[in-house]
Amino acid sequence: MRRHSVTERPEWRRKAEEAGFAFHTIDGAKYWDESACYAFTLEEIERDIEEPSQELSNMCYDAVREILNSDELLTRMRIPQKAWDYMAASWQRGDKDLYGRFDLRYDGTGPAKLLEFNADTPTSLFEASYFQWSWLEEARDSGIVPNDADQFNSIQDKLIDALAGMNMGKRRLTFACVKGHAEDRGTVEYLEDCARQAGVDTGFIYMEDIGVDATSRFTTLEDEVITDLFKLYPWEWLIEEEFAQHMLQDMCRVIEPAWKMTLSNKGLLAVMWKMFEGHPNLLPAFFEDDPAAAELTAGGAYARKPIFGREGANVELIGAAHPTRADGPYGAEGYIVQALSQLPAFEGNYPVLGSWIVAGQACGLGLREDTKPITSNTSRFVPHIIHG
Repeated sequence: MRRHSVTERPEWRRKAEEAGFAFHTIDGAKYWDESACYAFTLEEIERDIEEPSQELSNMCYDAVREILNSDELLTRMRIPQKAWDYMAASWQRGDKDLYGRFDLRYDGTGPAKLLEFNADTPTSLFEASYFQWSWLEEARDSGIVPNDADQFNSIQDKLIDALAGMNMGKRRLTFACVKGHAEDRGTVEYLEDCARQAGVDTGFIYMEDIGVDATSRFTTLEDEVITDLFKLYPWEWLIEEEFAQHMLQDMCRVIEPAWKMTLSNKGLLAVMWKMFEGHPNLLPAFFEDDPAAAELTAGGAYARKPIFGREGANVELIGAAHPTRADGPYGAEGYIVQALSQLPAFEGNYPVLGSWIVAGQACGLGLREDTKPITSNTSRFVPHIIHG
């Protein structure tokens, strides 16, 4: 694994905007950054990223069963009891999930370590799947990278296959996100395009505009019934809103399915460590109020993460070379603690590897980097290649 400085394409911003990548720059600073790329050998990708990611994905499905069969775990993960039966029904009938992203710590040596699983509303999808592949094609043609360079990236093909396998028939899949968020809108537009390529009839609505009819069915602004909904909106927020009472009537198929509430929760890290203690791709992790956490925290070097945290908010790195705390609105529901495995530094940049899972299959990689050791929503996306 190496970080290389490379030449930017002269008109990459125009190409990004033409492709619908409206959030390539955030608050005047580059979010997409092609002034560098990370290079991996094929062995590093296959042995250290793809195979472990596939194994972690399989382990997560085992964890779903464990959690759904345990009132104690559901309680410790702060999942509202009103959702338990709804989640269990979703799992028992085999509601299909679409995608997720493992965030891994890896420096080219030793096993990759799972930092967290973004299982419900992961973003950076468009840039990982589409835009970094288009960068690779042009970078090879122009000599920016070797012409035999490759990329770990079959994300788009896997998304199209997965959406084609959702058994939609003649029903419409309605995509939804919140208003006023360019990254969420861009992600949903990309997924909707993949669905159309899969032969699925699609529509779009903002979450705020979803209506409810007299029989608890969700409706569009045109009063059409929404039978199938992809929502880029966290389950833990959704289940606490007033119209969740209608959601629990189970009148609409939702992607991601309700059982993914067990995976989009930092408590998963503690559950997986208990189930698979010592696994080379896991870090010791415990609920903060678990007596077993005392030994970890007594060692003085650990990460403290809110159960429902997102995008690095409210994460603390305690006992690190440079102790760090990120501000944010999370933490009221509790925390987990995880053994500290600080991101490696490449020329003062800290990369986190986003390993993509689509329909249970490991299929691609996207890297985010920052000059700080906690990755946030403004951390830069940097492309990668396979070479050597």
